[in-house]
This record gives sequence, structure tokens and C-alpha cells, in this order.
Amino acid sequence: MLQNPPKMGYIAVVVRELNQKRLSEIAEDQWGLITRRQAADFAEVPQTTLDRLSAPGGLLERVAHGVYRLAGAPVPDHLDLRAAWLQLAPAVPAWERTPIEGIVSHRSAAALYGVGDLPADRHEFTLPRRRQSRRPDVRLHKGSPAELGWINLRGLPVTRPSQIASDLLRDNEEPEAVARIVTEALHHVYDYPGKFARALAPHAARLGLRRGDGVAVLRWLLDLVGDPDTAEWMQLARTDVARSQSAEVDPTYGRLRSFKV
Repeated sequence: MLQNPPKMGYIAVVVRELNQKRLSEIAEDQWGLITRRQAADFAEVPQTTLDRLSAPGGLLERVAHGVYRLAGAPVPDHLDLRAAWLQLAPAVPAWERTPIEGIVSHRSAAALYGVGDLPADRHEFTLPRRRQSRRPDVRLHKGSPAELGWINLRGLPVTRPSQIASDLLRDNEEPEAVARIVTEALHHVYDYPGKFARALAPHAARLGLRRGDGVAVLRWLLDLVGDPDTAEWMQLARTDVARSQSAEVDPTYGRLRSFKV
């Protein structure tokens, strides 16, 4: 009686290598990460096989519920944030996602830019529909992607610094902490004074300033931290806002291209 026929062993090796190849192809375009749903739907890896591959010493390392990292792949920056973002729509590959699946925002967005000093102890995202997460370290906000200022940064959709400042003021964050985000973003040219002025305008009345006066809000924030370039920023902001108020709105004006920080 034959035991462990060579043909069966060969087939097992071929299947294992095929599974690994499929998983690697998906993870390659997702910073070495893959979700359980993607492994099943796109790589056609059975649950039992996935459990074996994610066992200690296996091909996959579990980094979050339903999210794995390919063993040996470089560890991406902001690994936990990326894994949390993938969890928002686990069946959708990163390269097919739109802002509807979630935009990195608030403190998490500031951390991704590397501006300010607010601790990003929770992963924050903005989605078009109100949702809740079972994770205590994930906070979901409701907002329309069409109305948010956002760009693609390091492969993630993330709100622009002007939007971050507005969101954080709405969340009643410490104004000086918000001011540091504004000044650092300006100095790194991650956003522009006019963009900040327009994004901050809705907060003017609540701060005791003239309703809709975003330039005044910007000046107030810059004064809080004593930025040495305040005069220059304010001149640029006033010019930009005046131009936008006196001319027809150009939908491409001031739009930032995707860039790496």
C-alpha cells in the first residue's frame, strides 16, 4: 500500500505556492497588508488555509482583527492606522477605494502629516454616513467627501491641514494645539493661508469675531503661538480671500497635488 504518494505531495506544494503568490500580489499594493475578506474573495484562500498561514511562524502575521501583514514585508509607517483604514471596507482593495470608504481626519490626519503635537491615541476617519466602530481606539465622524478638503497622502485619503484645523476647532480641541498645526503646515507648505482662512471662517462668530471672518480666526491662532511669519501669512490670506470673493470660483484654484511628506 502506498503512503503519501509523490503526486499528492507535489499538488500540495503547488497549491501552497499559488496561495502565497496570490496573497503576495494583493499585499504588494497595500503596504504588505491584506484583509481576511480579500484573501477569500480575491486570492480564493480557504479559511482553514488562512488560519494555517497566520499561525505562529506562518506566512501571515495578524496586525488587527481580520487584517494581516505578509511576513518579511517592510513594516509600513503608521501600520495601525493603515490596518484600521482597511477594516472600514475589508472587501475593497486599497487601489479601488474612494473617499466614500473613509478619509483619515482630525488627529490622525495631523499625525500623518507630522504636524502639531496632539497625541493620535485614536484612529479617526470621516465617512459620508454615520457609523460606529466596535474598536474603542477608532472614532468615526460624519462628513461629505465632496465638501471636505482632502488629498492622497502616502497612499491614504487624508484631509488637508486647513480642514484638520477646522475639524479640531469644531471638536473643541485646545486652540494653541490647533495653532501649532496651522503654523507647521504653513512652514512646510502643506497648505496655504487662504485655504486656512476659508476653512476657519465658520468658527469666527463662536470665537467672538465677526461672523464669517476666517482671516481674523487665522490671525488669532497665529498670535497664540507668536509665529514670526504672521505678517506674511496674513497678507497672503487677505489677498487670497479678496481674490476669491471678487472673482468667479475656479474649481482648480489652490488644489494640491498628491505628494509625499
